[in-house]
Amino acid sequence: MESFFAAVENGADAVYFGLKSFSARASAQNFSMDDASKAIAYARTKSIKVYIAINTLVKTLELEKAVDLLVALEEIRPDSIIIQDLGLLYLIQSQFSGFNIHASTQMAVHNLAGVKQMEQLGFKRVVLARELSASEIRNITENTSIEIETFIHGALCYSYSGLCFFSSMIGGRSGNRGKCAQPCRMPYHSQSGEEGYLFSMKDLLTLSEIGDLVDAGVNSLKIEGRMKSPEYVAVVTDAYRKAIDGKLSDEDEIANRIKTVFS
Repeated sequence: MESFFAAVENGADAVYFGLKSFSARASAQNFSMDDASKAIAYARTKSIKVYIAINTLVKTLELEKAVDLLVALEEIRPDSIIIQDLGLLYLIQSQFSGFNIHASTQMAVHNLAGVKQMEQLGFKRVVLARELSASEIRNITENTSIEIETFIHGALCYSYSGLCFFSSMIGGRSGNRGKCAQPCRMPYHSQSGEEGYLFSMKDLLTLSEIGDLVDAGVNSLKIEGRMKSPEYVAVVTDAYRKAIDGKLSDEDEIANRIKTVFS
């Protein structure tokens, strides 16, 4: 909850979080239904939206549990839910009304054709794959009417999110089940003698590109923060709020501060 309040108080227009089940960050301090209800009620006093992530793949034997979760969410009415599983989409559309549904970045939607397919399926918004360039994002926003959301800050997957099996293969922990062990962050050495963090991507930091993304027509700018400390969330949210509003006085200083704050 502390990170939620840090985002709200430092300029976020919307906050997303996961629950105790079906969250792509299973090891995070995810919200209980009671916490989620309180967060939504507080956010509404601030005119801030709340998006709840149910963005893992759901097994057949878990569908009943997923339906029970959706019934509970009907009571607290988040502004949208973020999903990965197309079977879950079918359940929502066939058994519930009133949910706005966002396509998670876990769906690896990375081109215009994919976005149009999500629109046809009934999604309200697509969270694009993190790997897209600014020009690719602009091409999508200019050729579709669906809402587009893109990550602007945080960790990058060595593969595409939702398509990586590295953690599953070497540790039995599936990223598509919210349990990625992030083996790409570990040091390795090659047969040729090269050593180091060979698969570890640098984090995304787009303070200087925010204007281009806004001009491109992106509807929502997303900061990775579900496993971050309140202090980190506060600093990063404040920095991007100022960048969006054109009030960032010293970009280099703020960028250095972001790089040194504990996550």
